[in-house]
Amino acid sequence: MKRFDGKVAAITGAGSGIGRALAEELARRGCHLAVSDVDEAGLAETVLRCERSGVKVTPTSLDVSNRDAVFAWAEQVVDDHGTVNIIANNAGVGLGATAAGQSLQDFEWLMDINFWGVVHGTQAFLPHLRNAGDGHIINISSVFGLISIPTQSAYNASKFGVRGFTDALRMELEIDPCGVSSTTIHPGGIKTNIARNARTDESMIIAGSDPDEFVEEFDKLARTTPEKAARQILKAVERNRRRALIGPDAVLFDIVSRLPAGLYQRVLVGQARRQRADRTA
Repeated sequence: MKRFDGKVAAITGAGSGIGRALAEELARRGCHLAVSDVDEAGLAETVLRCERSGVKVTPTSLDVSNRDAVFAWAEQVVDDHGTVNIIANNAGVGLGATAAGQSLQDFEWLMDINFWGVVHGTQAFLPHLRNAGDGHIINISSVFGLISIPTQSAYNASKFGVRGFTDALRMELEIDPCGVSSTTIHPGGIKTNIARNARTDESMIIAGSDPDEFVEEFDKLARTTPEKAARQILKAVERNRRRALIGPDAVLFDIVSRLPAGLYQRVLVGQARRQRADRTA
């Protein structure tokens, strides 16, 4: 997909962050939009911003963990716009807790949104993208889909899952060409609300992290704006990249992921032990 003007894009998690920035950037390029989020107030603001570009924008309150609702939304998008060319499975949440300490309820909550939401969106929209004969699937993973981090086992599991799912999907689309492709997106630290809205657990302290400092530390590391991330994502779509590293820290994570696992993991373990010792001193 070399151009976006006149196309139709569906975006989940469009009420803020990368989702909103993607919607605004696509609108500026003349792409019509179907946007969704559970945050209705945030979604309404996204609609107002995008309509200024003169494109058609249809909002839907949507929980991506609800498979039937996602499939119904895909049908509605085609009814409203006549076709659909892009699905950006962007909705996501965070959870800070150890593998042993996290509750099953929290783990399932995260996986239902971060992993199954991507699967639902992909499967719901792919038939319509095939019918359009010109489409692209954008699935948002993370740098935590490249390497694992203590207290992020659930998040790691979801984002590694998105990476594996989308890598396999890309190959299948190439085996049976239909005019549709896909890209896995690995954002680094992006200035969004995901850390602020994340669930945290006191078990993080065991692994050297403090739930109260979690958001503050993330904000310090988040150097890339959602707007810049959106432009990089669309450039990856235009170039039909298999994977896209978003932000300079994502490039660093990718390099680290190529090192022997024991090497970088020993560094992370040592750092966490020092942090825990400092807090108990």
